[in-house]
Amino acid sequence: MTSTFAAAREMRPYLEEPKAMHVGAPGKKGYLYLGFELDADGKSIMRDWERHAPLIVQQALYFDEAMPEMPCVYILSSGGPNVDGDRYEQRFVVRRDAYAHISTGAATKLAEMRHNFSGLTQRFTLEAGAYMEYLPEPTIPCRHTRFIADTSIEIDRTATLVYAEIYMSGRKYFGEGETFRYDILSVCTRARRPDGEKLFREKFIIRPAEASPSTTGVMNGFDVFANVVALTPPEHADAIYESTEAFIDGDRSIAAGISRLPNGCGLIYKVLGAETQPVKRLVREFCSAVRSQVKGRPLPEEFPWR
Repeated sequence: MTSTFAAAREMRPYLEEPKAMHVGAPGKKGYLYLGFELDADGKSIMRDWERHAPLIVQQALYFDEAMPEMPCVYILSSGGPNVDGDRYEQRFVVRRDAYAHISTGAATKLAEMRHNFSGLTQRFTLEAGAYMEYLPEPTIPCRHTRFIADTSIEIDRTATLVYAEIYMSGRKYFGEGETFRYDILSVCTRARRPDGEKLFREKFIIRPAEASPSTTGVMNGFDVFANVVALTPPEHADAIYESTEAFIDGDRSIAAGISRLPNGCGLIYKVLGAETQPVKRLVREFCSAVRSQVKGRPLPEEFPWR
């Protein structure tokens, strides 16, 4: 995965070896593999489980009151914030008719980087009839952060995936503020069918020093950005699209929009806000709409401490 990131043209200025621990050193190369399937009783369980520090998963929990048979998993990190030269790889497999909910225990902090960058590779595989919700806490880039994320999805035509990512503009209330003070964010998401048919690819590269994201047509004064991909069969996508409101609310400082993805593979939902909680709330409401359409049950209310 290191060579893949090094091949990204936008990261070439940041290939110097860190002065402390080198790229790929123990504790700097996290790996996580989770596999979900139905057991003999038809219950979805976390069958496969492999982790390499600093990524940690302890066990699947069943606390979702609206869908108590849903295994819920939290990803933790024992290493604190992502630092210079960190490389992380996550792979998730949801087998035929199984289902799972995955989140993180806290926001992902991206520390200041002086030599290299931090990279995250993610691979999702959903077999026929599978259902998965991936709703991590926000990512917070500090001053001079360099971060690249590459997400690849392989999904059956009958499966459903809700994949969300929330990016803050920085530590808004730290000192005099670090809004858009990071060096670069490079984020790519793409999907295909098991037979290799390509569905969509979205990539954005943000270099605040070259072009401020605060301009009209980009963030336009907002500080939090959420990107939600809902890959689901067309009959579900059509119903969700028709029931989802696109709006700009200046009084509440929040905006949302929805579009259809190409090749009839699903929807993409975007939210902009001034603060994190209202954005998270809209993302969760959208995920609840997807679950209600596909599974007939909504998401429960989020825990107060989240």
